[in-house]
Amino acid sequence: MERSWFGWRKAKQGGGGGAGGGGGEREEEDQAKVVVDGSGIRELVEDREAFGMFAETKFRQLDADGDGRLSVRELQPAVADIGASLGLPAQGSSPNADHIYSEAMSEFTHGHGNQEGVSRAEFQGVLSDILLGMAAGLKKDPIVILRIDGEDLRDFVSSPRYEPAVAAIFSQVGSEDAPLRQCLLAAVQQLGVDHGMPPAADPWVVENVVEPALQQLSADELEQPASRDVFFEQLKKLLGSVAEQLQERHVIVAHTENTFDGSGVRRLLGNKFELDKLLDSVWRDVPAEHKKKAPKDKEHLRVALDKMADAASLPPHGAVAQVLTLLLFQPAQTRR
Repeated sequence: MERSWFGWRKAKQGGGGGAGGGGGEREEEDQAKVVVDGSGIRELVEDREAFGMFAETKFRQLDADGDGRLSVRELQPAVADIGASLGLPAQGSSPNADHIYSEAMSEFTHGHGNQEGVSRAEFQGVLSDILLGMAAGLKKDPIVILRIDGEDLRDFVSSPRYEPAVAAIFSQVGSEDAPLRQCLLAAVQQLGVDHGMPPAADPWVVENVVEPALQQLSADELEQPASRDVFFEQLKKLLGSVAEQLQERHVIVAHTENTFDGSGVRRLLGNKFELDKLLDSVWRDVPAEHKKKAPKDKEHLRVALDKMADAASLPPHGAVAQVLTLLLFQPAQTRR
């Protein structure tokens, strides 16, 4: 286990990929499963002596010139690590996440750049608020960190639920014209941690697990159209090879076990008073110069969904892009 700047645990075992946040874990099954619920963060912040020492250590690490105050430049590593702890992409790489980095910096600088720098007391106070906010979010929506080593995937392939599951997948991804490779790649993306499969859309998983496993299959056959029987046979071989790759290189996956089924949205839509109150609150946060284009602007819609997430039981930031894709790019007749 490695520790990041904040001290969160980043699980990385057996050369595997993926990252798990930390800050309070309930460990089960010899660390094969860790539930991150924010309890460790709360305990740290509530222990005034321990948190004071923690904040002082971090302040000294950031205070490069030793003047006793933190400039915007010196605060950048702290803001970057807050984003990493939240699972956000690197600052500057995604417009959808940059506003959160800006908000975190604004909390430290009180929104006006703070030319004089941030004092120790200000840094400790803001850090406390941010960590408690993280803890509250983790308490509501704990992160489950799993070590995937191929054993569960083998169990799935040999279980009675394998064939019905694969038949359902083939009905979605199979095509007379599609080559076998395309069908297999689409199929593994349909499998999840419940099947013992790490997220096959993740670039690290594709490069280090899926592609090496595909190389064990016939290159010529991978380019041929996939019949149902061939698909069943080759997918089983592929998953066996994936399991071997996972046995050699365990993958750490962090995910939520919460189910987002739309019930929170339906409840909110059924209460006009609460809905209007929430929409008014979100609208007030839209800058005046952007209000004319806001109804058609995807960036503002994304921010609005993010702000409404708790009240409407929407997925957290990071899944917002998938929600937007569903809302904005489905045919009009399928929208509700």
